[in-house]
Amino acid sequence: MKVKTTRFGELEVNPNDIVTFAEGLLGFENLKKYFVVDPGDSTLILWLQSTEDEKVAFPIIEPKIFKPDYIAKLLPADLNGLELESLQTAKLYSILTIPANVTEMSANLKAPVVINSTKKVGKQIVLQDSKLSVKHEMYKELKTFIVNFSSDDARRTSYEPSIALETGDLKSNSTSISRTLEA
Repeated sequence: MKVKTTRFGELEVNPNDIVTFAEGLLGFENLKKYFVVDPGDSTLILWLQSTEDEKVAFPIIEPKIFKPDYIAKLLPADLNGLELESLQTAKLYSILTIPANVTEMSANLKAPVVINSTKKVGKQIVLQDSKLSVKHEMYKELKTFIVNFSSDDARRTSYEPSIALETGDLKSNSTSISRTLEA
């Protein structure tokens, strides 16, 4: 299917790559369908593009890239609607704010986007950890990673999801989801 975007022009998108956010994203609750765009540059920044509004695209990044110790501690209730059978099928992203002065770029670590890459369902989850920031300044950390980044593109996708289940486990998915996964 063809999707018009203001940032990337018209893109051919496989309908199987469309991710449904039943609750939308914070502030964009009315937009439910998105897909991930990889512009193929060396920044490691991807884009979460709406299929319903060509003007809406969020820059996203895997937080482990710039903050290796980041763990999203989710409650079992947080996982409702994601249909996860295993945390290995979960992709975790932070939404970025990129102002005119790129050195002031920040990542929202407080409300990550979790995508079930198998079922193509997503959810933005507000974490209960008061130490996490919605504006984590991360330009220097990202720049350091990019400078040390090898040309092996598999490195971007080799990260284990940095998700931990806070208490209990899912009723039907007990052992695979109740473990803490760290890279």
